[in-house]
Amino acid sequence: MTTLTLTVNNRPVTREVTPSTLLIDFLREGLGLTGAHTGCNSTQCGACTVHVDSQAIKSCSMLAAECEGRAVMTIEGLASGPDDKGLHPMQAAFRTHHGLQCGFCTSGMIMTGVDIANRLGTPDRETIRAELKGNICRCTGYHNIVTAIEAGAADMAKAGE
Repeated sequence: MTTLTLTVNNRPVTREVTPSTLLIDFLREGLGLTGAHTGCNSTQCGACTVHVDSQAIKSCSMLAAECEGRAVMTIEGLASGPDDKGLHPMQAAFRTHHGLQCGFCTSGMIMTGVDIANRLGTPDRETIRAELKGNICRCTGYHNIVTAIEAGAADMAKAGE
């Protein structure tokens, strides 16, 4: 066992983990943060996307121990409150623009959308589609997801996020 100390959703966390514990398993089983999903176990679907040090990563491909001293943000930490007024602009945009179907991929899509907006500002639809190539949604044609990310990025820019 290894002692792991990191920040998760702006809160300090210290836990014992085995050296082979994946970040997705640490978050879901160790901390009860079940927003990120295990989809493919091969980094292809993006359902497990979280931010590590403000960059989107697929948590099924990272060991928890690699996060020692780092900051992890999950979908649960993105919002600032329990109501609509506390939603992150990207979460609100997904809600407003129906950027979800069954919901399995939604947290990964939102976390990727925030990363896209943080890196690229307010990209055009073609760029958003290209950036989403590492995220799979089996329910949609991506139209509403792209619209939601486009709107969320614009709202993030207005809010100065």
